[in-house]
Amino acid sequence: MKKILVPYDFSKTAEHALRFAVDVAGKAKGTLYLVTVIELPVLHDSVLMPVLDFESQLLKDLQEKAEKRLGAVAEKHQEGGVKIVKQVLFGAMVHTIRDYARDGGIDLIIMGSHGASGVREFFIGSNAEKVVRLSSVPVLIVKDFIKGSIKNIVFPNTLDDKGQEELVAKVKALQHFFHAHLYLVWINTPFNFSSDTETLAKLHAFAKRHMLRDYSVHVFNHSDEEQGILEFSVTVGGNLIAMGTHGRRGIARLFNGSLAEDVVNHSHQAVWTYSRQPEPEKA
Repeated sequence: MKKILVPYDFSKTAEHALRFAVDVAGKAKGTLYLVTVIELPVLHDSVLMPVLDFESQLLKDLQEKAEKRLGAVAEKHQEGGVKIVKQVLFGAMVHTIRDYARDGGIDLIIMGSHGASGVREFFIGSNAEKVVRLSSVPVLIVKDFIKGSIKNIVFPNTLDDKGQEELVAKVKALQHFFHAHLYLVWINTPFNFSSDTETLAKLHAFAKRHMLRDYSVHVFNHSDEEQGILEFSVTVGGNLIAMGTHGRRGIARLFNGSLAEDVVNHSHQAVWTYSRQPEPEKA
């Protein structure tokens, strides 16, 4: 976590994310990249020179104002010797953040989110959800201010061995960084049911195979997998939910959905995600 990116839109949740990111960057002795993205509408009257001049001046004014505000924010959080790199960019927020993280060798994105639900979630979704879907680096979503350190990490798992090695390695590194206890949990639902005896044996075998430390295994029964994850996390006092996602897009996402993105939208606790198997963007 040497290079941490914080997309900043001057909202309350973005401030929560930044405060947490400053703590993480300080502990990691890393650099924090504070980025504001200005999204602009498509302008169609660019044939007229006066319009072009106006657009150019408008962009300059927007950038100067954003840089001034961002500078004040960075100055307020310039504590503990954390290096903060500030930048104002123009473009589509989600794709700009994705490209910045990929091209800049970012290790972790920490961003705030208000979440999304109902019709808005189905048709629009949240920016955090979209960043989770597109990002090739881990994303940590913050909604409320995180008091104290991360002590309990909830790790819901399907126990599917295929493609798990990299995900588990990153979760172990996350756990080690925060010196946290890991709750390895299987959510038992009517549509994905197995006996507690059988599941606990698989969980213990999984933990042994991946050489987990400071962990406990759990089976939590619920009618819905997502709600089961959220309720279990509250029950054990989880500070952070860690999940893998397949980053489904297009038709694949429409029919299969994404459990991790649903948890990101609805959880009040922080959620860390990593795309296990990024799929082509054009689905």
